[in-house]
Amino acid sequence: MIDTESNSKCSFICTPGGLASGSIRVPGDKSISHRSIILSSIAEGTSRISGFLQGEDSLNTMRSFQAMGVDITRTDDQIVVKGVGLHGLKQPVSSLDMGNSGTAMRLLLGLLAGQSFDTTLIGDESLSDRPMNRVINPLLAMQAKIDSDTNGTAPLTVHGKSTLTAIDYQLPMASAQVKSCILLAGLYAKGETVVTEPAPTRDHTERMLRGFGCQVETKGAVIKLRGGQTLIATDIEVPADISSAAFFMVAGSISPVGTELILTHVGINPTRTGVIDILKLMGADITITNQRDVGGEPVADILVRSAKLKGIDIPEALVPLAIDEFPVLFIAAACAEGQTILTGAEELRVKESDRIKVMADGLITLGVNAVPTRDGICIQGGSIGGGEVESHGDHRIAMAFSVASICAAGTITINNCTNVNTSFPGFVDLASSTGMKVRII
Repeated sequence: MIDTESNSKCSFICTPGGLASGSIRVPGDKSISHRSIILSSIAEGTSRISGFLQGEDSLNTMRSFQAMGVDITRTDDQIVVKGVGLHGLKQPVSSLDMGNSGTAMRLLLGLLAGQSFDTTLIGDESLSDRPMNRVINPLLAMQAKIDSDTNGTAPLTVHGKSTLTAIDYQLPMASAQVKSCILLAGLYAKGETVVTEPAPTRDHTERMLRGFGCQVETKGAVIKLRGGQTLIATDIEVPADISSAAFFMVAGSISPVGTELILTHVGINPTRTGVIDILKLMGADITITNQRDVGGEPVADILVRSAKLKGIDIPEALVPLAIDEFPVLFIAAACAEGQTILTGAEELRVKESDRIKVMADGLITLGVNAVPTRDGICIQGGSIGGGEVESHGDHRIAMAFSVASICAAGTITINNCTNVNTSFPGFVDLASSTGMKVRII
């Protein structure tokens, strides 16, 4: 596991000749871990959370609610939250640090807009460069008061307003974070908040709100929520994160012939399975087994067998359902036979890094023909060489290029990998246990 305190910067050294086989369980789902803390904190009663992701992003969310007076205790991945109710949060004595998490910052902006006190949100260097206007603008329409610079970047000060005004908002682009921000603000709004999506996005917030007894109506692309509802504490089991599992789905697919890998207890929410659909279109041999429902979320084991991948034109309808998995899907495309084209993914340019540019730069360094476009990329599959690439502090970039080493002709050095700990603590140890040749310096 990476020690973020003793290593301000670290690199991965990935040597070729590895594979990914065996049976593993990746850490808990980050999206669900964030939401489990947020909703259990404003619920009435005590909630118990199991399988909580012990990454820095989700731990920062936990610490933020502790700073606002919520009694939260943690024993490894088991969390007990004594909720304070919808209006029981207290003003923190200092700014709330979201670290590297855009999800936490955007969701908390919505929640804090309805409080009676002022709060300032800060983040690390990467998060402080990420635009927040697409959540600030609908919140301002709900009569929230938020101070930011013209670019809408952190630090952000939210001036609490006890009663917001419900809005009927049409998302300009598909975004679960923007949708969730508005719905959380809607809990404090007078009237019915309505959000319309241009395309389906992950629905963890709606599912979990219902789990806490909140009435949320979904009809097609329209989600409706009435303000002022009371949330009742409930127990939550966090499934393994499909975004983390995606690195091993690709690793297993590009491993030597005859390799098999099983990923256990993975969340397969239909708004998150775009990565599986895309890999199958590329010829991946992936089987979903042991399907069951855990706390309102579908869960399954995933069997991955090595396969010969082929390049495809990625359907735009699948883009919002795999938005976080594209860095490693670019690696799959680089290992595939033929050309892969991605369009409609401009969202990738405002993630922890500009993932289109950073991945293209790294792939080119490794000898891959990769041409970035405004809203996507064109990758000609073939051989991957060795070299030194920059992750720009983006955890998914670092892990994606680690996977590339399985098919590489030479050693790949990946710089600035410390932030892998934000979403996948213990990644190197787990990758090594499957046969991947990754080490930390």
